[in-house]
Amino acid sequence: MIELASLGVRLGGVEIVDGVDATVAAGEWVTLIGPNGAGKTTLLRAVAALVPYTGSARVGGDEVSSLPRRELARRLALVPQSPLLPPAMRVSEYVLLGRTPYLGAFGYESRHDHDAARRALDQLDLGTFANRALATLSGGEQQRVVLARALAQEASLLVLDEPTTSLDVGRQQQVLELVAALRERRGLTVLSAMHDLTLAAQYADSLMLLSGGRLVAAGPPSEIVTEELVAEHYRADVRVFGEGRSIAVVPMRS
Repeated sequence: MIELASLGVRLGGVEIVDGVDATVAAGEWVTLIGPNGAGKTTLLRAVAALVPYTGSARVGGDEVSSLPRRELARRLALVPQSPLLPPAMRVSEYVLLGRTPYLGAFGYESRHDHDAARRALDQLDLGTFANRALATLSGGEQQRVVLARALAQEASLLVLDEPTTSLDVGRQQQVLELVAALRERRGLTVLSAMHDLTLAAQYADSLMLLSGGRLVAAGPPSEIVTEELVAEHYRADVRVFGEGRSIAVVPMRS
């Protein structure tokens, strides 16, 4: 689904992503981890063709920079970390924007478009928010609305940049369980970036550890979320408990 070859991104004269080679198989959930400034968000933006890059970034076999925006949006739905939300727009109108890649020449939404938007709202318990203005929502509620718009897009690749930001622990679990269920049901491929190492280890099939813009380790969570790698790249003293999908990372006081 995703193929990266010598991917590099330079912004403001600074190398943010440097020579990343990676693949994400169709149906896989891969999560980027790494300290602040490691290049996680920039790599996701390169995959979404939102920043210029060197090397190659392919989605579904095609270079993303050469795909028309409408075609790329049919393949890839992005949930950014800090989305721009028109304050006066209603929730239902915003989620319906996820159907834009499928609109015909006259720009009218079909019944299927409205149904897709409604399903996305219901899946995230947002049905009662449909007529609310975006500005009246809390940060966590806005985050769920942005995810609903991405789900309404019905793309086969879901790109999530810190999807649990601003969410309490219950909503974090709800959102990630929903993504996991949709992945199972629809065969979605998921590429995400997460700060929470415990959640990243519990939901992803594979982790990619970025540090200083470089990919320094990749593999199953049990091989990447280790006390040694966290100490080296995060400069943190932690203890890692459990195994498989039950890994927990606990910071230790010095």
